[in-house]
Amino acid sequence: MESTTFTKKPSLKEALHFWLKLGFISFGGPAGQVAIMHEFLVEKKKWISESKFMHALNYCMVLPGPEAQQLATYIGWLLHGRLGGLAAGILFVLPSVFILLGLSILYVTFGNIPWIYALFNGLKPAVIAIIILALIKIGKKSLLSYFHYAVAVISFIGIFFFNIPFPILIITAVILGLVIQKWFPKFLHEKSKTEKNTSIDESEYLINNQTILPETGFNSKRLFKQIGTTLLLWALPLVTFALLVKDFEFWKNLSVFFSQAALVTFGGAYAVLPYVAQMSVEKFHWLSSYEMIDGLALGETTPGPLIMVLVFVGFMGAYNHYNSIAWGSLGLLTTTFYTFLPCFLFILAGAPIIEKTQENQSVKRILSFVTAAVVGVILNLTLYLSKAVLFPKSLYFWPLDYTSLIWVIISFIALYRFKLNMILWIGISAVFGVVRYLFLI
Repeated sequence: MESTTFTKKPSLKEALHFWLKLGFISFGGPAGQVAIMHEFLVEKKKWISESKFMHALNYCMVLPGPEAQQLATYIGWLLHGRLGGLAAGILFVLPSVFILLGLSILYVTFGNIPWIYALFNGLKPAVIAIIILALIKIGKKSLLSYFHYAVAVISFIGIFFFNIPFPILIITAVILGLVIQKWFPKFLHEKSKTEKNTSIDESEYLINNQTILPETGFNSKRLFKQIGTTLLLWALPLVTFALLVKDFEFWKNLSVFFSQAALVTFGGAYAVLPYVAQMSVEKFHWLSSYEMIDGLALGETTPGPLIMVLVFVGFMGAYNHYNSIAWGSLGLLTTTFYTFLPCFLFILAGAPIIEKTQENQSVKRILSFVTAAVVGVILNLTLYLSKAVLFPKSLYFWPLDYTSLIWVIISFIALYRFKLNMILWIGISAVFGVVRYLFLI
């Protein structure tokens, strides 16, 4: 890997330490997780430059699946090749897999875990502040012209008021970018200097816009090999179930269903949850609607991508089918495998091709419209989660949880004004949740 930088390349062990730590502290959904990665990788360690980070993020945003996990895989690949990408992607979700496994076992065993809810309830207001902070950061870097602001506003209106599916918003943004670039390029020309300023003099970063990475570009042999390997891995558990278990129909439905769900998760977990809830509750009868809501609560209060809610559904499906924690655990692990397997193919096969497009100004401008549309989507998610945190006892905007509102404000000031360490603040917020449970309720 060639690079004219002053930053020392991290060892694989050092990188693995960060990816594992990220898996334990990646609260706040995709926006919060991206914010944590940006703070450490770009601002603190300078392992990757701003332009490289945003280029990778733009690509991950248009893929189905959890963009933060895929971004971690992409950056892991940039740093240490295929092994680094696999390690980063796996370690990003591994802690949340075992945390959710433990919580799922507690859930079916005791049915009530108030202390855990109390601890994570303290995190929720801080999470809102983290998302708002990430929204501001991404907005400043992505909204480069009046047209980008317009795309963000239209995207927000579309998803907030009209429930337009995320893929349609992304496709529309791409088409709009093509049209404006072809017929109205002068409107984007004014902001070209702004774009250049974000990538000027990146020599202090290990991986920057001048870095030449090996094995990039389209390679048909490599692509077919990766697709073949993925298909083989996809079939392996199914063949094992067919040979070793009597009720193969259940495991076939579980595997195929979550493979399909993984391919339609454009826009993150909230875009696919209605589909998962309808199919798993009404068609397969794997769990009840109340258990689905409880699973969403557990998913929201654990680190890792919110799409991990799906593994709770897999656990409950197998547990209710067999009335066994052991089989439930196998259901959870099977769901995890099929939910994240496509993510690795998208990155390890696509990243080498995408890397060749970074200096293509046409592609960069089109992807900038995608990022602008995502700003609107993140704003929608911010309002959605804020409503759940600030108005937890009503479907309408009353009564207001003043304690949570105050902690959102305090968290934002602490992180934005005083720039306190995000991980430290997560710990403080967890303690706040326990104190609130003991003395304020």
